Amino acid sequence: MSTSLERRTAPTAAALSPRFMLRLAGLPVGAAQRLRSADARRWADRVLDEEHRLAEAGAGLSDPLAALVADNDDDAMRREVLRLRRAVFNNRLPQDVPGALALAARLDGPTGGELLAWLRDREAWEGERARGRTVLEGAFGEGRAALRELAAGEQLRTGLLLASPTLDGQLDAYVRGDAAASGKRGRKIERSLLAYLYRTACKTSPFSTFTGVAVGEFRADGEPGGSVRVAERWTGHARLNVVVLRRLADAVAADPGRRGDLLVSLASGWELDDERVRFVRRSVTAGDDSAAVSFDAARDRLFFLRRSGALEGLLGLLRERPRLRHRDLAAWLRRERGATAEEAERYLSALLQLGMVQLNSLHPDVHSRDPLRDFQEALREVGRPWATALAERLEGTAAGVAAYAGAPLDRRRELLSGLRRELPAAVESLGVSGTTLPQTLLYEDARAADGPVTADLRRWTELAEGPLRSLARVLPAFDVSLAQRLTFKGFFLARYGRGGRCDDLLRLVHDFHEDLFEQYLLFTSQRPPHERREGHQPEENWLGLPQITALDRARAAFVAGMREAWRRREADREAEELWIDDELVDAVAGELAPLPQGFAPQSHFVQLADRAEDPLVVLNGSYGGLCFPFTRFTHCFDTAADSPGLSERLLTTLRAAQPKGAVFAEITAGSATTNLNLHGRLTDHQILCPGETGSAPPEARIHLDDLFVEHDADEDRLVVRSRRLGKEVIPLYLGYLVPMVLPEIPRTLLLLSPTSKTALDVWTGVPEAPAVDGVTTRPRVRHGSVVLGRRRWTADATALPRRAAGEDDADWFLRWQRWRRRHGVPARAFATVLPGAGAPAGWAGGSKPHYVDFDGPLSLQALEGLVKDPAGRVVLEEMLPAEDELHVASDRGRHVAELAVELFPTGPEHPVPDEEGHGERA
Repeated sequence: MSTSLERRTAPTAAALSPRFMLRLAGLPVGAAQRLRSADARRWADRVLDEEHRLAEAGAGLSDPLAALVADNDDDAMRREVLRLRRAVFNNRLPQDVPGALALAARLDGPTGGELLAWLRDREAWEGERARGRTVLEGAFGEGRAALRELAAGEQLRTGLLLASPTLDGQLDAYVRGDAAASGKRGRKIERSLLAYLYRTACKTSPFSTFTGVAVGEFRADGEPGGSVRVAERWTGHARLNVVVLRRLADAVAADPGRRGDLLVSLASGWELDDERVRFVRRSVTAGDDSAAVSFDAARDRLFFLRRSGALEGLLGLLRERPRLRHRDLAAWLRRERGATAEEAERYLSALLQLGMVQLNSLHPDVHSRDPLRDFQEALREVGRPWATALAERLEGTAAGVAAYAGAPLDRRRELLSGLRRELPAAVESLGVSGTTLPQTLLYEDARAADGPVTADLRRWTELAEGPLRSLARVLPAFDVSLAQRLTFKGFFLARYGRGGRCDDLLRLVHDFHEDLFEQYLLFTSQRPPHERREGHQPEENWLGLPQITALDRARAAFVAGMREAWRRREADREAEELWIDDELVDAVAGELAPLPQGFAPQSHFVQLADRAEDPLVVLNGSYGGLCFPFTRFTHCFDTAADSPGLSERLLTTLRAAQPKGAVFAEITAGSATTNLNLHGRLTDHQILCPGETGSAPPEARIHLDDLFVEHDADEDRLVVRSRRLGKEVIPLYLGYLVPMVLPEIPRTLLLLSPTSKTALDVWTGVPEAPAVDGVTTRPRVRHGSVVLGRRRWTADATALPRRAAGEDDADWFLRWQRWRRRHGVPARAFATVLPGAGAPAGWAGGSKPHYVDFDGPLSLQALEGLVKDPAGRVVLEEMLPAEDELHVASDRGRHVAELAVELFPTGPEHPVPDEEGHGERA
């Protein structure tokens, strides 16, 4: 195994792809603005401004009053002046205000006049503060009225209908102000509703009408500057939860009579040796049907069966007759092997359980545009009365799903109710008891615009392309799977040597998991999380790989650079920004130089802070791979009106992006176990792992036994090649599940792909500044025009100005505003609630950011409701872009939006494909 650390290949340049995905908040930001109180904010500002002025003026009177005490021979008056001085210095009214006014009037010189003015202003301040009760009463009332009005809007309610049917069912009573939705129950409804409203107006997480998506294009004639104009024509695209179809398929297979009518096939990828049959057993574990979102998890295991006459005869029969029914196979066992009916059934059941033979004709395919219709068609192809009857029974369900997205809110409720009646009845009609269906029966994605969405190519290239290309040099240091890929390569080199070749890919995967990877994953998963103050923990390097050592050094170099930048900032504690300069990027990239520099396209999720001076691109997340921003939403853009559809356009793009001498081939990880995996066919080839069937034409299917792996010594990387095609095969996973939950074989193949996920926390290993009243601060972190970290404030739960027992609304609101001013927290922020030490897993509050509007009493009340653990912490991050920096607009106003952009490698072998799939800017 080589220990050389020289650079293997030069870094690859990258350019911005012309296509982007726009994620658009369902409500304009003005909807959230309606819930804040300008009157309450102005009142608080007046009170706090005057409070500050009075405190300074009172402090300024301290010395003159002290002089009066020292120069006064009248003991009684001295005591009065002394008491008055203490009160004024502490910005408090004296107990005897009339007496204090009289005393001030008796004093000679400017001190008496200043004291008299201070006392009168302080009295006026008390009056203004007392007025706050009326102001806050009005603020809460106006906020609740606005919330009720917004709760009646269909944009919010249609999303709620799928996200929280229980809350949707309570809202009509809340909107009417019924007694049933008041008191403690009403406050709970209010907090939940507020969270969903803020999610719809202030965040970009695609789900139904909460956030819509639109495909856009960077063009020279796009919208000027960085702005994007969207002509909103929202269209919903609903599909049945594919888990429902798997439950129905399992119920069919559980009945011996119906199982007999189904076609049986051999699991792909099996082999014979002298004494055994080798195949991959894929077992499926059902997800939690009570959860709002769940999926079935699959697991691969290499398995061996002893060769026998019955088994070899069955294998031969299924090779000759690949479309044999289960009952015909049982009849063959009775006829040819002399088995009884019970023995034949038991034998076939064992083979089904092991996965040697499969009943997979009813399982939904990941490339299905309409899984329910395909399921019905598969039932009809069975050609039996029960199957035809079940397909017809599901006709009403299919019609309901098709009608759902275009239906008004009341009709949607009726359709969902119909699904909740019809689908359990369909399962019961099969005579199977104990089968549960998932809580969420229907998923919907929303297309936010039918027309073209364009953005200024020059503007975005200037702001984003250069800094993102520079950052791409260091992002591998924070790729959560890079150490695993290096470990796999090290394992390969230990077995086959430099330039070596493995012709048995299945055996390689099996041995890697058995000999090393399972223990490696177990060990790394049980390590405590790294202590952010100390920096990154070194990666497990069981094979002593120098490239993993280089990875650790790169992370250490980044931490050291950030520490030094933080130390330099000590001279200007008030600075809002900290810069990562080219010198630090070069240092980290230099440490990464020993790592292979292969084909590495990247996706970035960004937001534009559109301002005249110093516009910024805020980086929310980065992923390696191809077409990730688009795949989940292809069904929204493959309609009859789209010509060509998005899937066809992406397929053309990927063809043009293939490196010279290589082809892309998709890993599907089997049939669909979640709607997150559904997407159009985007590659010309599909890798079939053992036990899988494919939707691609036979000539486009690449079976695992057609692949071999070799080490390219010149580029120091593992290469997958196809014997039949004579080309390199680059595996791509185009679904939305994290690779770690995929079966073992697809997951391992992804270690040979450009797939990656960056987890960059710029503050890991950098000590915090001293806390001020339990609050620490971090500045904004940027590299050029790209922001890597927003301004941040971290507070102990006990440091927050939470409502005290018996405290009225005005004093409570005022304390929050005083706290915000004290620590420089902006009026709009996102709060992440972190549990204290020892909190149970899944602790309430979670880790999702919640929008907080400090000018909204309802919003502050909701924030306090999230902070339940007194030992916990709250992290506040600035809202960036701010409301006046949003660059996407519709006829309804400005919207919070996020762009998912891609950077493709450039050069003679990597042209950047344009919208037509042609290479450009090579």
